[in-house]
Amino acid sequence: MLNSKVKISFAVAVGAILGVGAASAADLPARTYTKAPVVVPPAIYNWTGFYIGANGGGGWGRTDWQFNVVNTFANHHTSGGLAGGQIGYNWQTGAWVLGVEADGDWANIKGSTLCPNPAFVCASNTRDLASFRGRVGYAAGPVLFYGTGGLGYANTAYSALTGGVPGALSTGFYSSDRWGYAAGAGIEWGFAPNWSAKIEYMHYGFDSVTAPPATLGVNSAALGLNIDTVKVGVNYRFNWGAPVVARY
Repeated sequence: MLNSKVKISFAVAVGAILGVGAASAADLPARTYTKAPVVVPPAIYNWTGFYIGANGGGGWGRTDWQFNVVNTFANHHTSGGLAGGQIGYNWQTGAWVLGVEADGDWANIKGSTLCPNPAFVCASNTRDLASFRGRVGYAAGPVLFYGTGGLGYANTAYSALTGGVPGALSTGFYSSDRWGYAAGAGIEWGFAPNWSAKIEYMHYGFDSVTAPPATLGVNSAALGLNIDTVKVGVNYRFNWGAPVVARY
């Protein structure tokens, strides 16, 4: 009899515990539904548009003098800085970017050597550089690799001075506007939707010109010029003509 009472009491206790547990579970708040995170696609960088910018860097080169006397030369190397700006337009189709660009720089790329008459110093100073070029590039997102080529311009002053001192006794002064070619390559990085930075190498090649007699000496002189430059620059692109690109 005692065992039956114990069994009944135990069953009642278990039922009470289970009932309390079920009631407590019913009082718990409903589980909050968590939405799966949205996958954000990378923003597409578009190179199409009109742009304008500034640049600066350095240049080096060679000036060749050949006087109208057999085996009479006064060749020398040049170096110096430059600074200026550029303007252009890009058009992107797929990963390919086509464009045109014009740039102009103030320069101070100069050098000197002794003239055939060692009493004088033959010197040159390229004071302006410019180019008008086409560009072809391949875009890897915000990074553009490009080649470029077209028309090059330089203004160079030549002088033959006693000891190289301006204002001293001289055999003359000659200034020349030179036209030739410009070709190079660069990398441009779009670090913001409308801003990009670049580094660019350019080679300028010019045919020789002849300074008339009495400008740089008794005899005429054929003058050759080649210049290489490395520039860094920044561009702001207005996106005029660019298609609307969705950004999530």
